[in-house]
Amino acid sequence: MLANNAARRTVINETDVALARRKAALTQEQFASILGVSKRTLESWEQGIRRPSGAAQSLIKLFILNPEFVKESLA
Repeated sequence: MLANNAARRTVINETDVALARRKAALTQEQFASILGVSKRTLESWEQGIRRPSGAAQSLIKLFILNPEFVKESLA
């Protein structure tokens, strides 16, 4: 942890979730399955109704940076 007790946070918004899925060329069902959530949960993230957990946010950020690497690693 940092000296001021503030942890590094990854903040993903609904636009980022949809961007990550499109960059990976996946359907909502496929992307939800990879993330280990229901399609309904993914839809709520993409619509800004709910926010992904910290772990899901980190994985989504990796999808934005390098979707092929993540797809190959999780296959």
